[in-house]
Amino acid sequence: MSWPFKVMAGVNDKPMITVMYKGEEKQFCAEQVSSMVLTKMQEVAETYLDSPVNNVVVTVPAYFNDSQRKATIDAGAIAGLNVIRIINGPSAAAIAYGLDKRSDCDGKQILVFDLGGGTLDVSILAIKGDDFEVKATSGNTHLGGEDFDTRMVNYFVEEFEKNNKVDISRNPISLRRLRDACERAKRTLSEESVAFVEVGFLFKDIDFFSSITRTEFEEINMDLFDECIKTVESCLSDSKICKSDIDDIVIVGGSSKIPKVQELLRNFFDGKDLCKSINPDEAVAYGAAVQAAILSEGFKNVPNLVLRDVTPFSLGILAEDGRVMSVVIPKNISIPVKETKRNDTAKAKNNHCDISISVYEGDRPRASDNNLLGSFSFSCLTGARRRQPLDVSFSIDENGILTVSAKEISRINKNEMTITNDKERLSTFEINEMTEEARGAMLKIKLFQGRPR
Repeated sequence: MSWPFKVMAGVNDKPMITVMYKGEEKQFCAEQVSSMVLTKMQEVAETYLDSPVNNVVVTVPAYFNDSQRKATIDAGAIAGLNVIRIINGPSAAAIAYGLDKRSDCDGKQILVFDLGGGTLDVSILAIKGDDFEVKATSGNTHLGGEDFDTRMVNYFVEEFEKNNKVDISRNPISLRRLRDACERAKRTLSEESVAFVEVGFLFKDIDFFSSITRTEFEEINMDLFDECIKTVESCLSDSKICKSDIDDIVIVGGSSKIPKVQELLRNFFDGKDLCKSINPDEAVAYGAAVQAAILSEGFKNVPNLVLRDVTPFSLGILAEDGRVMSVVIPKNISIPVKETKRNDTAKAKNNHCDISISVYEGDRPRASDNNLLGSFSFSCLTGARRRQPLDVSFSIDENGILTVSAKEISRINKNEMTITNDKERLSTFEINEMTEEARGAMLKIKLFQGRPR
C-alpha cells in the first residue's frame, strides 16, 4: 500500500481516510475529499469567469459503478454544487474530438483511449452528424500513471537498500519524496531516453542519486502496458466491431503520452496513426464544458449534440438457485433505459410471504463474484398458497444511476415499492452536516486570507 494515510472502518464499515492535521487526527470519507477538489475547481472557475458557479457537469471514469456515481453526486452536494449531469471521461473526449473535426467526422467510428493517473477507460463511439453513440466501454479503475510510479519507486527502493543496507519501504516520508522524484522522471522519459532521480537526504543524512533509461522503465511496467491493450481488445469484442473498422484512435489522459503505450496501440491497430489533434490533458474538461453549455440556457452558438452513453456493467438479481446472477440489464446497453424481469414468489405461508431481492452489478456468472448493491425485503399478501408473479424493474437514468422497483401482480392484491442502492451512501442529514462544516472551513480560510500581513 503506497498511500501516505490510513484507511479505517467507520460507521457501517464505511471507509474513512485518517490524516494528521496540526497535530490532530481527522477522519474524512471519500465524498468529503472529492468535495474539497470540487470546491477548489469551483474557485478557479469563478475567478476565471468572474461570476458564481452553481451548476456543474462532472466527469467520471467510464467504469465507475453505481455506488461511485452516487458518491460523486453526494460530493457535489457537500461542495454546495448542483451536479446536473455525470458524463464519462471518454465520452467527453469524443465530444472534444467531434468539435475539432466537425467537418469530417460524420459517419466515423472512433476508439477513445483514456489513460490517466489512476484509471484506464476505453470507449468506442459511432458519430453520425450531431449524434454521438457509445457502442461499448471497458476499463480498469486500478490501472494508471500511479501504478507506473509505484513500479519505479519499488525499483529504486531495492537499489537504495542494495547500496546503503537500509530498507526505506516502511518510511512514509522517504517514500513520498521518492515517489515525487519518480513521477517527474516518468514525465521526462516521455521526451528523453534517460531520466535522473535525485533526492537529498532521502533517509537521515543519506542522499540518493540514480538514473533510469526508457528501456528499463518499459521493462518494469510491461505487464501493465499489456493490460492496457487487453482492455482495448475487450472493448472491441464487446462492440462487435473489427479493429480495421476503427477510423481514428483518440488518445487522452496524461499517461497516454508514454511512448511505449503509443507504440503498442499503433502495433495493435496494424500501424495506424494515433489522433493527437486534441490536447490529451484538456480534452475531457473541454468536452464536459460543451455538455454543460448544451444543458444550460443562455448560451449562443451551442452545438446541438446528442450523446448516448452505455452502462459499463451488467445489472441483475439473485436467481432462485441462490448462486447465479439473473441479468436484467446487460452491459453496454444505451442509457437511459428501463427493463423488467418477471419472477415467481416463493410459495406463500399463511397467505403471506417475505421476498428478499438481492441486486448485483457485474459480469461474472456467480452472483457472489459480483458487486452486491443491496438486498431488499418485499412483503406480499398473496391470498393463496401458490406462487405469485413478481415484476422487478431496473431503471438507469442519463447519469448511470440505478433505481429498482418491485411489483406483485395478483388479482387479489397489488403491492409496489421502489428501492435505490444506498449501500455505504451518506444520509441527507450527513450531507447537510458536512456541507455546513465545509462552509465554515471556507469562511475561516477567507477571513485568514483577508488579514493584513
